[in-house]
Amino acid sequence: MTTADQEPVRVCVLGATGTIGRAGVEALVRRGYEVTCLVRPRTKISGTSAPKSLDRLREIAGVKEVDLADSASLRSAFEGQGFIAVVSCMASRSGAPADAWAVDYRAQSAVLSAAKEAGVDHFVLLSAICVQKPLLAFQHAKLAFEAELAASGMRYSIVRPTAFFKSLSGQIERVRRGKAFLLFGDGTLTACKPISDRDLAEYLADCLDDESKWNRILPIGGPGRAITPREQGEALFAMLERPPKFRSVPVGLFDVAVGILGTLGRVVPSLAAKAELARIGRYYAAESMLVLDPQTGRYDPAATPSTGRDTLFGYYQAVIDGTSTLERGDHAVF
Repeated sequence: MTTADQEPVRVCVLGATGTIGRAGVEALVRRGYEVTCLVRPRTKISGTSAPKSLDRLREIAGVKEVDLADSASLRSAFEGQGFIAVVSCMASRSGAPADAWAVDYRAQSAVLSAAKEAGVDHFVLLSAICVQKPLLAFQHAKLAFEAELAASGMRYSIVRPTAFFKSLSGQIERVRRGKAFLLFGDGTLTACKPISDRDLAEYLADCLDDESKWNRILPIGGPGRAITPREQGEALFAMLERPPKFRSVPVGLFDVAVGILGTLGRVVPSLAAKAELARIGRYYAAESMLVLDPQTGRYDPAATPSTGRDTLFGYYQAVIDGTSTLERGDHAVF
């Protein structure tokens, strides 16, 4: 994208080595933006796909290594760059308290400060729909930064997506091998409107130009109606032409794990972190990724906006056919 005098319009992206961040960079580049990805030094990047992600990013965008914990490094990354916007897809990998507050709050806050100082106009934040009912450390960290961003005086768009395809696809190989599809309860406790990386990336890019998305919190799901885990399993068995076979896992197992690990965690700190991971598992097993009606306390599929064209079942079929590669999410329960 260029201005009237053909100067490039520059955008900075954080979290670009993740699958959604990578898709976001590609969406912005397709629209003509000049993109610079701020990434941690290569030696500090974790995740199995990160090195390949960096190589791909360097083919289509600028990549600059920066220490997000160093304010001087951040200021240097923004000074004189002329960025009109920041698109942040950063998120803690584990969701454990220390990681969550370090990334979902402090690192985001540091980027916001550097961006404001450099005169950036707009901050697009990828958050999560689950912060509506905050019971976990990473949700509180995200909400703390959301509040700071909204009060910053900078134009903002806070995007809260529903569940991602990658975090709902971990049982494809299990079912293909003839095993049962695992459910919590009867598989109808929760529902979501799954969204693909590509559709979410396009929505994030839309936030830069669509004034209706400015200075707003934006819950968003993919196309179609809300889907329960049981329906996901039934569709998967149908695609594989096998009779449905389900196995129920009691949600209460998480409560037992949380209780034991929480007690032991008072003595062994590493077990306290594992207790939080068990709480995260329980949350996703029992809570829908849909808009929460604050008056009724119920999740409302009809109130959950939709965008895009990609469907979860279309993605399942592509993985089964071998035309799409499965990348698991960090918070996938199965």
